[in-house]
Amino acid sequence: MKQSIGFVTFLIEDYDKAIEYFVNKLQFNLIEDTEIDDNKRWVIVSPKGGKGTSLLLAKASNAKQVQAIGNQTGGRVAFFLHTDNFDRDFSFMKKNGVKFLEEPRSEPYGKVAVFEDFYGNKWDLLELKK
Repeated sequence: MKQSIGFVTFLIEDYDKAIEYFVNKLQFNLIEDTEIDDNKRWVIVSPKGGKGTSLLLAKASNAKQVQAIGNQTGGRVAFFLHTDNFDRDFSFMKKNGVKFLEEPRSEPYGKVAVFEDFYGNKWDLLELKK
């Protein structure tokens, strides 16, 4: 048997603003942007060179979903952006206005720094040790 997680839902308020953030600030690829109806689109973004999970950008459609925007995991780190060159990506992201909550640090598993996306979700930028 072979399985994988294809998409993870990422709640947003506005499709175009979310696409702009992921593509221009985090250097993700826009994989698909298909209109479903007047209020809903099928939008998928993925890290450049990524072979794994992509994000399905989903516009919040009710009050409960709106409340979860920016707090999809109750304040914990929600997403782990793996990189093959921490210093390159940290520098690019910082230069482009990504808000880091700490300075880079070395851990037994690799080099890491926590950042917030434009909604307040916490992410790890992480270069795993080989």
